[in-house]
Amino acid sequence: MLTDQEVDKQIEHMKSFIEKEAQEKAEEILAKAEEEFNIERGRLFQQEKLKIMSYFERKEKQIEMQRKIQRSNLLNQARIATLKAQDDHIQRIMEETRVRLGDIRKNESKYKEMLKGLLTQGMCQLLEPEVQVSCRKDDVKLLQSIIKSSCSAYKEATGKECTVQITESFLPDDCAGGMDLYTQKGKIKVTNTLESRLELLGGQMLPEMRTMLCGRNPNRRFLD
Repeated sequence: MLTDQEVDKQIEHMKSFIEKEAQEKAEEILAKAEEEFNIERGRLFQQEKLKIMSYFERKEKQIEMQRKIQRSNLLNQARIATLKAQDDHIQRIMEETRVRLGDIRKNESKYKEMLKGLLTQGMCQLLEPEVQVSCRKDDVKLLQSIIKSSCSAYKEATGKECTVQITESFLPDDCAGGMDLYTQKGKIKVTNTLESRLELLGGQMLPEMRTMLCGRNPNRRFLD
């Protein structure tokens, strides 16, 4: 039979064993909890890192897209400004040429030959037996002097006869020269003034003029 001291000693021993086992268990639980915490913290860190990287990648792509759009807009604005400057320059040249058209009349022999060509061409366009012509009042006599030769040239070209009558409805005094031709009581009209010829020629030569004045467009692939 155990004495009281031996019982107390056994009890103390059991208490120490239980406390030690509890302490070890607690440390094991804490270690496991720490490990799980570190794993979860690493997982969340990686997850948030990927979210942040994805966010900044999207932002970078958006910024790059905006940069490209802005660059494209600036290039388009520059092209438009360049084209406008080119067109303004060409229009100034055309206007200067238009102002100087009247100088053609100073050389009467050349102007007379030009009137003959314009009259003959207009008659060939109309192909009518009777044509009425409107010209500047100052050009009436000059036009009268070339009607016969123009009719002969017309007949030689078409094999047809044509009579030409100068109307009293004159072109404005500020008209550079040339004529308007009518037939069928004014229903059909051919404009052969110097201004109209300049406009026609300017339209046909616009690409060539643009190249001469401003250089060849590097973006143009075909020349014809």
